[in-house]
Amino acid sequence: MLRFSRTPQERPAGPLVGYKLAYPMLSADGTVAAFSGVTLGRAHVYRWVDDAICAHGSRHECPSRWCDCGFYCFHEVADARELACAPEHQGAVQLEIVASGRFRRYELGLRYSRQRVRSVRLRACRCGRAGTVLADTGSGSAGWRRLDPVCPACAGHRPVLTPDDFGRLAGDVRVLCDEAAGPVVSTALGPVPPAEVPQDAGAVAVLTAEVALLQAQMERMQQRLDELEGR
Repeated sequence: MLRFSRTPQERPAGPLVGYKLAYPMLSADGTVAAFSGVTLGRAHVYRWVDDAICAHGSRHECPSRWCDCGFYCFHEVADARELACAPEHQGAVQLEIVASGRFRRYELGLRYSRQRVRSVRLRACRCGRAGTVLADTGSGSAGWRRLDPVCPACAGHRPVLTPDDFGRLAGDVRVLCDEAAGPVVSTALGPVPPAEVPQDAGAVAVLTAEVALLQAQMERMQQRLDELEGR
């Protein structure tokens, strides 16, 4: 006769802290900030405190042992940073979360049912500068716009949010910039002015063109002298 033993239940003494990646999102009316997953949960937008739902549409409790549903997180922040190196995750931000409710452990982290976002960390802009604003990417899902951490120069004229504004709209969540980040240059939703062009840039271009023209004229004169001497 076969007997199945139940997995012993774990009762943690303190909060279960973890780290994960997410895409920052802004509601269509600009009043609520939230997050979406980077893998299975990409189509689902969740708030700073939220319960997991099955990404496959089932109505069972999350996380089910027969399904891959639920929130996911890593135990160590280094694992989340390594995942962020993948090209498809370039626009993601790093979340520090507190997991609660039903949970299951796996080798690197947890799969769990309820989540509270403790802090958000913005990564550097793709150009290498500090990402100090969150710009509209032009993509998203129904009712939500996806944002991207960028520097003011790369934001151009796109609508942006400062980290403080995003944190306030997300539920007073603390938002941090990467270690190399500088001061925030915008304090309200609106376009960031483009990077200033040095005033002498036009003069340099004109002088370069004049030098090239003189060089071409000298070459033609030398060619003409050679022809005359050959006669």
